[in-house]
This record gives sequence, structure tokens and C-alpha cells, in this order.
Amino acid sequence: MKKILLLVLTAALLLSACAPAAVQNEFVLAVAEYPAMSPYPDEMSFVDEKTGVFDDEGFSVVFDAWLTDRKSQYDQPEGYADTLTDYFLLSIPEFLEGEGNTVCSPLNIYMALAMLAEVTGGGSRQQILDLLGADSIEALRTQAGYVWNAHYCADGGTASVLANSLWLDEGLRYSADTVSTLAKDYFASVYQGDLGSGEMNKALQEWLDEQTGGLLEEQTQNVAMDPQTVLALASAIYYRVKWASEFSESRSTEGIFHAPGGDTEVTYMNTTLSYGPYYWGEGFAAAYLGLEDGGRMWLVLPDEGVTPGALLESGTALDMILGGSYEDQTAVQVNLSLPKFDITADTQLNEKLSALGVTEVFGGDADFTPILPQDEAWLDSAQHAARVAIDEEGITAAAYTVMMACGASMPPEDEVDLILDRPFLFVITSRDNLPLFAGVVNEP
Repeated sequence: MKKILLLVLTAALLLSACAPAAVQNEFVLAVAEYPAMSPYPDEMSFVDEKTGVFDDEGFSVVFDAWLTDRKSQYDQPEGYADTLTDYFLLSIPEFLEGEGNTVCSPLNIYMALAMLAEVTGGGSRQQILDLLGADSIEALRTQAGYVWNAHYCADGGTASVLANSLWLDEGLRYSADTVSTLAKDYFASVYQGDLGSGEMNKALQEWLDEQTGGLLEEQTQNVAMDPQTVLALASAIYYRVKWASEFSESRSTEGIFHAPGGDTEVTYMNTTLSYGPYYWGEGFAAAYLGLEDGGRMWLVLPDEGVTPGALLESGTALDMILGGSYEDQTAVQVNLSLPKFDITADTQLNEKLSALGVTEVFGGDADFTPILPQDEAWLDSAQHAARVAIDEEGITAAAYTVMMACGASMPPEDEVDLILDRPFLFVITSRDNLPLFAGVVNEP
């Protein structure tokens, strides 16, 4: 019996120069074609160098074309992702459980699981559908399409691409219909060759590096298929955006962070959120930083004596962020001190997915007949790695998953200090309030 190796890459890159592209090599059968987008209008390019006069008419034409394309991607049916809230609330605490710094990309793991559902059947598929709250594979496929399009942007200003690929062993008898579905509905590029060979491993690693902007080269060099591999799936999210309002480097200060292992000196970025929303709940206080594309980076500080793990287990903070439970909030001046951090975490997902109810794909009862009608296969292992770093300009983050076959009461004043000088939780959400990344910073 051969095993199936499913590789799912999750990646995000902010403040980079260009968006990733499909890797062209001798193994490619089909390259995903992304929607065309008008370029983001650079205002400075419409200023006459000699006279300094701004070309309003020319700018308006380019801006209108850009805005039309932008809206065509973002204009998805209202409530298209409402059924995913329960999945995110259930899975994020599971994915972030562990010691030290932890980080994951919930949205890409969703996309990976959606693709996994396409290539499985019977109970293997049903367990995934149940976890994702989908009534049928057709409903999940439609929703995944909405998610993909709502998070696609490649205009030269912001980049957000959910890239997918399918890797087939040479001579493999596979379902052409399933492969077509992955290529058409998931924008998956398709490659075929001798999986497990040095050439194919190099091709896969290059694909991973291309989709992560080279941020995870150390990790991707360890990604390799063996001769038992019959199939690989890879999914990536690439994201580039700036803070809506950048931190001033001149305001950065050195200070102490009270980590579980002892106090450590870190660099704090400081800013004032003038009468922005300030949130609180049982055991925490929170605020968010706006991103240039309409997304947010939520910062959640547990009360003294409350750990991020306990806060995740209670679900109150996540429900506020993802469920829209904004009852306890007020507009105050928030003096924010946020430590710079660059954290990486590696997570084995086998037990975590099993705990979430996805068990059958890992055993002898696994059903991969929708794509491999003639062969028996199973999911051998599932691994996830992620990295998130922040500075005065914005966020840089990348992750991949390898699957084988502060207070509890309202602040009394109009001004409050939110100093994240002890372990805290963060969630990076898109403009549609879906979690791109979530993590716990125990030590910056």
C-alpha cells in the first residue's frame, strides 16, 4: 500500500516588493491564471516633474479602473463566511496550544482542509465537512471560492493571494474530474513527475520559496517527498500590506518584557490611538491596529494572573474578535506600547486535527477514491510552521503546513495605557474579519 503525502503551505508576506507567481519548470502541466487587476494608482506618478501640477483627470481614470477591479474581488455574497466562525473558534485554541511562542494561519488551514475534502470521500470527507460546518462538498467548494476571491489582490500596492498546487506521481492513475476541479475552482497549478526524486523535491521547494518570498527557506529545504509519495497538495497565502498609520521610529523605547522564563529587554513601539475603540472582557483588555487594506491586528492583553492559554480556552476574547461580541467597548485615548517581535513556531497537526474530529484520513480506512480510484492511500502526517514579525512599518509573516498522505471592567478615565509587557495574544484579520494569523507571544 502506498501512502499519500499532502503538503499544504501557508504563507504571508507584508511589505514585500512583488506578488508571488507560479513556478515554471519541466514538470508543470498547468499554471493557475489569476484575475487581472488594474495597478494601484501611484499619486506621485501623476505630478509633472517640471511644473509640479497634479493630473487630476489622468489619476481619476486610473483610480476608477483600479477601484472597479478591487470591488469585483471584494464583492462577495453577504455572510459568505458566517458558518466558519464556529470552526475558527474551535480550532484556533487547538492550533495554538503549546509552550513558548505559538503561531498559526487559520485561514490557510481552512483552505488546505477544503482541498483535502475534494480528494477524499466517505467518512474521510464527512469529518472534514463537519469540522468546517459545510452541508456538502458543493457548498464547501462554493464557499472556498468566495474566500479565495475575497482575499485576492495583486495590484502592486497590496498583495494577497491564496495560491494552491497539486503534485502527481508519474504514471499515476488519477481522476481527471477531481484534478480539473482543483485547477478550476481552487486556482491550483498542476505538476507531475517522479515524486520523491531529487528533481521533484527541488521543484516543490522552489514553489514553496516562491510563495513565501524566501522567508522560510530554512524550513522549506527540509520539505521532501519520498518514493512512497503518490500525491501532494500545497496551499499558500501571500499577504503584503502596511499599517494604516505607521509607528514613528523616534518614539521607540527600550523596556522590560516579563516573560515566563524571566524578564528580558525588548524594543517597544509606541503610539497613541486617539479615541479609538478599547475593548475589555472577563480577564482581558484589547485594542487593534488598522491595516492599509482595511484589515486589523488585534492585540489582547490578559489580566495579571491570567495566561494567554487560559484566555484561549475560555473563548471570550476570540468570540469578541471573530464573533463580533463588542458589548464592552468605549472610545478612549489608548497609549499603546507594543514590543517588536519575530516569532516562529513548528506544530505537529496530526493529534490536533484528530482532536477536532478529523481522524479517518490518518488510518487504514482513509478514502481517497475521488482522486485515486484504483489506489489505497492515507494521510501520513501533518505539520505546520509559521513566522510573524512586526516593526514600525508593518508585519512580515509566513507559515507552512506539511500534511503527510486589560481588565474586566470599563476604564474609569478618557485615557488608558495598554502596555503589552507580558505574554499576550494577537490575531491578524482581513477586511472580512477572517483570521489570517493568530499567535501567542510569550517572549518577543
